[in-house]
Amino acid sequence: MNYTLTADLIGLDRITNSDPVAITFFIGYMAMLASAVFFFVERGSVDGKWKLSLLVSGLITGIAAVHYYYMRDFYLQTGTSPTAFRYVDWTLTVPLMCVEFYLLTKPFGAKGGTLFKLIVASLVMLITGYIGETSGLDSNIMWGIFSTLGYLYIVYEVFAGDIAKLSKDSNSPALNRAMFLLKIFITLGWSIYPIGYMVLPGNLLSGAFEVSSIDLFYNIADAINKIGFGLVIYSVAIAESSKTSKA
Repeated sequence: MNYTLTADLIGLDRITNSDPVAITFFIGYMAMLASAVFFFVERGSVDGKWKLSLLVSGLITGIAAVHYYYMRDFYLQTGTSPTAFRYVDWTLTVPLMCVEFYLLTKPFGAKGGTLFKLIVASLVMLITGYIGETSGLDSNIMWGIFSTLGYLYIVYEVFAGDIAKLSKDSNSPALNRAMFLLKIFITLGWSIYPIGYMVLPGNLLSGAFEVSSIDLFYNIADAINKIGFGLVIYSVAIAESSKTSKA
């Protein structure tokens, strides 16, 4: 087998400096992997009750790194969006991000029922979103509405539900700062995902910009949201651990 055929099979002929999507897949993979290592190592720097939070942060970015490795190869070989890989990633990591909300507020009284509702809402959001992306033009708006309802419930919990109330009553400046930042991630950072869904053919923003650029936006948003989410958790864990050690 000559080099030309081998390169074509593994997609090396597609790697060019002018392909920002391929570059962001690579950057996403490396950034997620480095972040996972950081969160796992830093577990030893926080108080015992925060170790699980950093473990989950490491799992989120570690799972994403594995998926980005395969998504990068899929994109390079086919030139198409790795929709199935991406939704598998999200179906594993987004519920874990909801677990982080629970773990943040657990020391201040969060109940298991709140965690259950958050996970169910995230799965509804993701499963119906995947069905909408893959079921054809006739029903993607309907499934998009169902997906949005799951997302809006998560927003409600963070802004006005049990999570918000526990954060307000915690008397923890570190937790309140973290919740402020996480609200920004939920509303602004996560907004790229429904926008990407709505630019699909036949949907509300169809034609607003090229569908081929969706992966570029998704890759950047994923890195910012997942790594940023973990860093916020890390900042709370460090601050609260410092208070405990001084007490």
